[in-house]
Formats: sequence, C-alpha cells, structure tokens
Amino acid sequence: MSDTAVSEPRAMCVRCRRPESVCYCRHITPIPTATRIVLLQHPRERDMPIGTTRMASLCLPNAELHVGVHWRDSSALASALSDPARPPVLLYPGPGAIDIGQHPPHTPVTLVVVDGTWSQTRTLLRENPQLAALPRYSFVAAQPSEYRIRRPPKAAYVSTLEALVYVLGALEGEPERFKTMLIPFRAMVDAQIACTQACSQRRVRHPRTARTRPSAWPPCFEERPKDLVCVVGEANAWPYLYPTRERAFPDELIQLSACRVHTGETFDAVLAPRHPLAPRTALHIGVPEERLLSGAPIPEVLEQWRSFVRDSDLVCTWGHYAATLFDAVGGFLPEARLDMRHIARVHFKGKVGTAEELAERIGIVPQSGIGLGRSGMRLAQLAAITRHFGELAGATPRD
Repeated sequence: MSDTAVSEPRAMCVRCRRPESVCYCRHITPIPTATRIVLLQHPRERDMPIGTTRMASLCLPNAELHVGVHWRDSSALASALSDPARPPVLLYPGPGAIDIGQHPPHTPVTLVVVDGTWSQTRTLLRENPQLAALPRYSFVAAQPSEYRIRRPPKAAYVSTLEALVYVLGALEGEPERFKTMLIPFRAMVDAQIACTQACSQRRVRHPRTARTRPSAWPPCFEERPKDLVCVVGEANAWPYLYPTRERAFPDELIQLSACRVHTGETFDAVLAPRHPLAPRTALHIGVPEERLLSGAPIPEVLEQWRSFVRDSDLVCTWGHYAATLFDAVGGFLPEARLDMRHIARVHFKGKVGTAEELAERIGIVPQSGIGLGRSGMRLAQLAAITRHFGELAGATPRD
C-alpha cells in the first residue's frame, strides 16, 4: 500500500483565515474589557498565517484592528486616541517606558499596540509621530514564550497575544481571566507543529489535473476575471535622507489611477497635497507641479472613486504601497485584493524586479500609458501583466 498522499485544495475558515483543518475558532471565548485596545498592524504582517494579532482581536470584543503604515490623517485612529475617559498609552519598550506590572495606570486607558517585526514596528513609530509621543509602557514576561513555531530574536520576547494576556491582566487586576486567550493560541501552535511533522513523514504527489493551472494563480483570479481592477498610487514622498528630515512629512497619496481590465474603463485623479511638495515629487511622477497643487480635495476624489469601484471587485496592485496610501486617507478598497508582484514571484520562483522589468521580460511592454504621468505608464504595465497571467490561468470572462 502506497504512503503517497494526493494534495487537495484546502477549505479556509473566513473568520480566522486558517485552513479549516487547523481552525482555532472553536477555542475562542470572548473576554470583555474596560480597556479599549487598538491594534495597528503593518501590512506585511497581515498575511502571516501563524500571526496572533487577528486571534487577539477575535478574543477581545473591545479591540479594533487596523492595517497600514501611515496614520497621521486616519480619522479612525484619531477617534480612538481622543477618548477622554480612556486616554491612550503605547505598549512598546524603549527609553522612558514604564513597567506596566509595577506601575499600571490608575484609570482605564486606550491601549495602542503596534504589530509586526521589530523593523516594521520601528517604521510605524518613525512614520507616525503622534504614536511615538504617547506615554509608553513595557513589561517583563513572567515566563518564556510558548510560540514554538517562530523563533524570537531574543528569549525574553513573546507574541502579541501573549503580551496582551499579561498586560491586560496587569491593567484590569485579573491575570487569570485573560489566560483564556491562551487556549486558541496553544491549539494553533500544537496544530501547526503536528501538521509540520505529518508533512515531513509523507511524500505529497499532486494529481496531473492540478498541473494544468500553475500554483501561482489564486482560484478567484481564474473564476472572476470580469472583477479584476488594477490600482496604482503615487505619493508625495520626502526622502528619508533629506537634510531636514525631522521637518519633513509622511508619504501621502497624491495620484490614484485604476483600470477595469475586462472593459478598459479607467479612473485617474490627482489629489491636492496636504503638505508641501517634496523637492522632486513632480519630476519623479511626471506631473507638472502646478497640476499637483491644483489637485482635487480628498473627499471629492473618494466620492468619485466610490462610484467607480464595486464591492465585488478584485483589486490588483504591485506590492502593498498603493493600498497602504489609500487606506491612510480613508479610501474604500474591497477586501479581495491580489498582489501581482507576489503572484509573479511564485510563478517565476524568484524575484521579478519592477512591473516594468517584468513586462519587458515576458514581452508585453505597453506602448502608451493609461492616465497621467508615471502612474499612467505603471497602470498600463500592471494591466498588461494581469491580462497575461489571466491568459496563463485560463481566465475567460463570461458575458
């Protein structure tokens, strides 16, 4: 009898976003809190399958989870930080941080937690001075992390969920109550370890029928070709090494361009800058400075965009930068998003460079742009790549 297993597509849980075979939702018990919890997650951490921040948000009804990098103009964050009954504090180690176990606040607070790698969280604080200026708290873990499926940079580090278990216990004076959050956490860790061990003991053979579609193509990419919308954003971005960087401003969306792949319908808008233009912004994005300065107000652009985009659209971007910029101004993007750079890397089994370099590599260089300046050319390249991959995946729109 053969020990070879045949791989089948895995059903996914829409709540925890884990395969149903390792779903931890049945272990979750909601825990009400007097503390308001604001979780700010770096976009690159959002898709980590074994992250704990989403798990924490499911355990804590009084928590809100936001994904992005730039929060200076976020109305959602501004609202969270302006609760007079629960002043905001930041959970992050560093100089001046107060040990929350030894000196917890005397009143309810809004606990702000940044999630990502240490490099990513440092970026979040650097790009958002209003976060870095908050009263800062830290803690010393009472025991080593149980996060056995990830190796921490230092032995004293713990996962985001474990940190919240300890900190909320200190803030609300009931350490045992919050240990319930460790039940789904341990279930996830145990399931992941068991799955890894099982996979290492058997050889997986993919059926021949599965080879007709490369593994790079998500099922929705093949099944919903009429919903594909390519989106490109340009930013007013001050250089990190600018001589007066401390007086510079965060990256802000200044142009938004989109194309509905199936119909060729386009959207192109220049947004009025809220901060002074960086010295070379106009040159870099190929749009005259006077045109940028006369851009439309953000609310007007968002209203026009909302009449263009549909809830059912599949937004295609090259990386996360454009979506992050748009999220920062409160723009609507459907939940279904495809990172074409990631899909290309999977398909070609390695780095692919820029969209322009990939278009040249596969011989589909567009002759003209779709819209104004560099954004229009980048949009044309992205649309061409998306069409090319759609053909490879066998995506055929049905009228």
